[in-house]
Amino acid sequence: MRNNLILVGFMGTGKTTVGAALSEELGMIHRDLDEGIVERAGCTIPQLFEQKGEAFFRDMEAAVLADLLKQHGLVLTTGGGAVLRAENVQRMLEGGLVVALSATEEELVRRLERDQNRPLLAGGVAQRVKALLEQRKDSYTFAPVQIDTTGKEVAEIVAEIRLAMVEKGLIGKD
Repeated sequence: MRNNLILVGFMGTGKTTVGAALSEELGMIHRDLDEGIVERAGCTIPQLFEQKGEAFFRDMEAAVLADLLKQHGLVLTTGGGAVLRAENVQRMLEGGLVVALSATEEELVRRLERDQNRPLLAGGVAQRVKALLEQRKDSYTFAPVQIDTTGKEVAEIVAEIRLAMVEKGLIGKD
């Protein structure tokens, strides 16, 4: 296993925010899978969905993920749907410690209701969150570390992940 830390979870669980804080705390490089896709595509994710469709986006997501996981010492934050392909899940498990972040449905709706950058939420945030959570209810269970972010400060989540890394022997206690 490479010494990467990979954050997965439904949109709005705090992956990007927590990933940035973790990279600073651990002295690791933070890479965001969606940012990598935007760099490669030369357009925003909503534009990519509109112009090329979700299947094309998922193909690009898999390719960028594979490239990023060739590196070492990353805190990699993924999009909520990156786990939908078995090949991505396998790459993640082989590429580092996978941590799944979660939150209650109510918390996710609260966090996402003003976000205009999420093409999968078009047509009503509360309804789409409920439907997508149901579709993906078991999609994140493969991760060896599971953390609920509901009502927690970023520092508290970082501390929980750090403890999991110590327990897995990936970092020292200090």
